[in-house]
Amino acid sequence: MTNDSKSNWTLAALAAGFLGLAGAFAFTKPGAGFAPAPIPPVDPQFTNTATVRMSAAELARTGGDVSGLDCLACHDKGKTLVLKVDAANHAILPKEHEDLVMRHGRNDRNDNCFNCHDPVQLDLLVTRDGRKLKLTDSTLLCGNCHGPTLRDWEAGIHGRTSGHWDRARGPIERQDCVSCHNPHSPAFPEIKPAPGPHPLHPGAPALSGESKGP
Repeated sequence: MTNDSKSNWTLAALAAGFLGLAGAFAFTKPGAGFAPAPIPPVDPQFTNTATVRMSAAELARTGGDVSGLDCLACHDKGKTLVLKVDAANHAILPKEHEDLVMRHGRNDRNDNCFNCHDPVQLDLLVTRDGRKLKLTDSTLLCGNCHGPTLRDWEAGIHGRTSGHWDRARGPIERQDCVSCHNPHSPAFPEIKPAPGPHPLHPGAPALSGESKGP
């Protein structure tokens, strides 16, 4: 057999082999014989985008019931409210407000109601330098003491921001401080971590420090 004949037979065999592989791929479903483990749905608490609280500003903006924010519904307008304190100089809350937990600041140093609320105009907030703000402007009050955090909030580093990063395409919306933090006890509660990623191939080693999930 000449060299040309051998080459022709080799090429014919290769062509037949490739045609056979093409036919096998054409009539075989991809992934046949591989059944990945079912992945359970993620708990909705990890995908819910709602904030843990609703600020006065958001409540008013969405047409919610703001009657509970009306201090003057119970207190006399223009009458200075006297705040009682105990031997440790901690505020003694009246029974109408005993549901509040006062834990603002280290060692509860900021549990005096009038550090934030105006003692005469109870429906207003008051900053350290005496500026008076509406309840719906509470974020400006927070920033009066927490300046670095306010700057981070304005830059979109702290807190939740939604909308368009490209301002030319649309506005953005930032949630108020009290949409996440309780103003009377602002330390954020611990959050249960979401389950770790599910491996595509069961039995594959997990990454170092990575949760294997449920």
